[in-house]
Amino acid sequence: MDRGDIEEAAGEEEFPRLGGGKYRPVGAHDRAVVEMSSIDPGSSSSSSSSTLKNIRVVAPGEMGAGAREGPIPEDGVNGHQKESKLELFGFDSLVNILGLKSMTGEQIPAPSSPRDGEDISIMQGHPKPALKMGTMMGVFVPCLQNILGIIYYIRFTWIVGMAGIGQSLVLVLLCGLCTFLTTISLSAIATNGAMKGGGPYYLIGRALGPEVGISIGLCFFLGNAVAGALYVLGAVETFLKAFPAAGIFRETITKVNGTAVAESVQSPSSHDLQIYGIVVTILLCFIVFGGVKMINRVAPAFLLPVLLSILCIFIGMFLAKTDDPDTGITGLRLKSFRDNWSSAYQMTNNAGIPDPLGGTYWSFNELVGLFFPAVTGIMAGSNRSASLKDTQRSIPVGTLAATLSTTLLYVISVLFFGAVATRDKLLTDRLLTATVAWPLPLIVHVGIILSTLGAALQSLTGAPRLLAAIANDDILPILNYFKVADTSEPHIATLFTALICIGCVVIGNLDLITPTVTMFYLLCYAGVNLSCFLLDLLDAPSWRPRWKYHHWSLSFVGASLCIVIMFLISWSFTVVAIALASLIYKYVGLKGKAGDWGDGFKSAYFQLALRSLRSLGADQVHPKNWYPIPLVFCRPWGQLPENVPCHPKLADFANCMKKKGRGMSIFVSILDGDYYECAEEAKEACKQLATYIEYKRCEGVAEIVVAPNMTEGFRGIIQTMGLGNLKPNIVVMRYPEIWRRENLTEIPSTFVGIINDCITANKGVVIIKGLEEWPNEYQRQYGTIDLYWIVRDGGLMLLLSQLLLTKESFESCKIQLFCIAEEDSDAEALKADVKKFLYDLRMQAEVIVVTMKSWDIRSEGNSKEDSLEAFDAAQRRISDYLGEIKSQGSTPRLANGKAMVVNEQQVEKFLYTMLKLNSTILSYSRMAAVVLVSLPPPPLNHPAYFYMEYMDLLVENVPRMLIVRGYHRDVVTLFT
Repeated sequence: MDRGDIEEAAGEEEFPRLGGGKYRPVGAHDRAVVEMSSIDPGSSSSSSSSTLKNIRVVAPGEMGAGAREGPIPEDGVNGHQKESKLELFGFDSLVNILGLKSMTGEQIPAPSSPRDGEDISIMQGHPKPALKMGTMMGVFVPCLQNILGIIYYIRFTWIVGMAGIGQSLVLVLLCGLCTFLTTISLSAIATNGAMKGGGPYYLIGRALGPEVGISIGLCFFLGNAVAGALYVLGAVETFLKAFPAAGIFRETITKVNGTAVAESVQSPSSHDLQIYGIVVTILLCFIVFGGVKMINRVAPAFLLPVLLSILCIFIGMFLAKTDDPDTGITGLRLKSFRDNWSSAYQMTNNAGIPDPLGGTYWSFNELVGLFFPAVTGIMAGSNRSASLKDTQRSIPVGTLAATLSTTLLYVISVLFFGAVATRDKLLTDRLLTATVAWPLPLIVHVGIILSTLGAALQSLTGAPRLLAAIANDDILPILNYFKVADTSEPHIATLFTALICIGCVVIGNLDLITPTVTMFYLLCYAGVNLSCFLLDLLDAPSWRPRWKYHHWSLSFVGASLCIVIMFLISWSFTVVAIALASLIYKYVGLKGKAGDWGDGFKSAYFQLALRSLRSLGADQVHPKNWYPIPLVFCRPWGQLPENVPCHPKLADFANCMKKKGRGMSIFVSILDGDYYECAEEAKEACKQLATYIEYKRCEGVAEIVVAPNMTEGFRGIIQTMGLGNLKPNIVVMRYPEIWRRENLTEIPSTFVGIINDCITANKGVVIIKGLEEWPNEYQRQYGTIDLYWIVRDGGLMLLLSQLLLTKESFESCKIQLFCIAEEDSDAEALKADVKKFLYDLRMQAEVIVVTMKSWDIRSEGNSKEDSLEAFDAAQRRISDYLGEIKSQGSTPRLANGKAMVVNEQQVEKFLYTMLKLNSTILSYSRMAAVVLVSLPPPPLNHPAYFYMEYMDLLVENVPRMLIVRGYHRDVVTLFT
């Protein structure tokens, strides 16, 4: 078929372009009509056949005057390789470093195919890579610095006094188990491939999808920002307690009641905490603006005094004696150990001092929320994944070492703190660690300040980079302000983080901030465990982590433990945290861009689809479970808007065949040509078609088939498309209204061949006449939906009318069912039977029985003049066609090679039947919104040209018609 022969005249209705504007009418020789893509005809794979000549490899040292021109030497890039004898079958070249690096996701430009005689210089070598960090400085030190913080120094002794040694051990082991299991899951995911920046966000997003990744990632960002405020307030509180004279406002003096010896305890003023906290936050931000290199240099300087202060604390506890250095210090005594073994939960004031009239009652659940930030920080190493030499070794080893060492330190500290002082001392001396330290409390004060400042520095460093990583993925447009280049510092994200941190510092109460931090961290840990659980349970071929010590049950226990701890701490905070993550998830789903990261949910959907497909079996689907799966034939019999791969109204009609959008459509187009030449063109056309049906909000898939012609292509599609019971069951296409106007002699044979193929393959057929007039979802229709039910089609026509009524554009219409009966049939009995049948099918329609008279044209005396003219014109054209064939002198044959036997009386009968049916439709349904009529099958031994004449008489003067043919099975049922 000629590519330009199927165009309608230009100047018809213009269609809106996807991004606005108008589409111009397609010209007579526009490839977009037939191939439905805007691909340049010259862009075929044949360009790859260019031979590579005169390629020379130049080392960096040879560039310049000493460089010689000439052909490529035998020792190529990959060593001593012969020129072409090692190529596989002349197509696949040897594996080279360029191809291997392309699998890692690096953006490497593909080598072009030079023209004959051109020279190409290939630079060997790579630019000097940036300095990378190892396990100790890249993972262990940051994790240790984040874990060992303010909670250990100024809250841990108070927790031991409140919960007792026994429950404090349970508390430490519970929180430690949670982080340990999370570390196992983190190690498995981190060793399953190369990691980019973003830490836990990158891991969760690539495992659970962009929506889950961004929602949990943003919550983790908020947790890090709030944790920065927590550390700053801890440092300021310690400083003001060590140097009370530095306070600007008067200190708060709290009388201690209910203790053995009533005494006053001094607490820093909240205003001092706010002012100093804001100043410290601003100073830390200036350091963060200096970059990661500066932070990495000062990190050991912050950590060493911390380790020294912990050593001094333990030395002091070993050397402590009764009331030395302060009242309430007993030294390491078994009596103190026994006295402090049980819990002593009680009321306290806002400063945590025991007070029967206080407003806060502490229990084990509240202590979990207070202590849990002391075990967080295990993500500090993964946050630096882009700066590590070997992420797959450093992250598991460094994170596990930091987790186990700090958990062991906490367990030992519980035992020693419970044995070194009385309970009253544990509850009233918030800086007991400094009191018992040897030789001076100042060492612990300095250690506390440096540890908290170091942890705050890590939080203010990691949070902006996490936000920048989320923004760089370009999923959420609102975060575009925080995008940065790969080697740039995230200054805007740092400033935003500092503002959040300052806002939390203004609150000034450490105990109010810690539960918020805890929830965000636990939410992130639960996401990591769920990611590993899903990946481990699905066990896709790509799931091959180097870390072997993991199991899906451990990840499941870790995720469950995170959720349990969240509800233990506070169900209200848990609901708020989950609601915030859910809102972000919904927002990303609505406003975010599509991103396919090969996440675990896609693998789960694949496994579910396979299991569901096997469950359906090979048997036919029961009518109660029957869904239309239309195969939409996108190739037009007419004009298409520019660069639109499928007629817009075809997509609208495909949506009309679904109830509430449920169902699947398969949009198919055929490209004429050779597969080897058009393979790349077909891929691009398939992408364009998939994008368009997504724009039209059609649930379905796109397929492009390359075939020598339309008939062969469609025959292959109808036989192979789909899997099991998910094969298409209805073929939807446009009626070729232009076949006579454009004198396209190949359309009749192609059209009839497609219908015969559908009948042979037992597929339903829906042909749309008047596609240009089909309404979209916003064009409301009034009137009736008229069905001319001539043959038994399994109820497909009835079901289509009910599906149309579920659409907003047709919901105001009513259904009229016309039963075409023989002249001598009992019309009233037929009408009653049809009404009863419709009632049992839960369908409402007005039933009208129409009796057709004999086919003899002489008995019809009242036919309209225009109908008779159409009938006479069709007869004349058929006679001319037969005369032309007979004049050739040979026996006329059909497309299948069989001899054509024409019974002129039978031809006249078919013509008159179509004319009579058309007259009936025009008499009853001239104002109908849409008419549905049964599709007559192509008669045997009749040329395709004759069938097109029959069909033209049927659709004459009907503006909008669906011609429907069912298949040998029921699609509706009377039974529940």
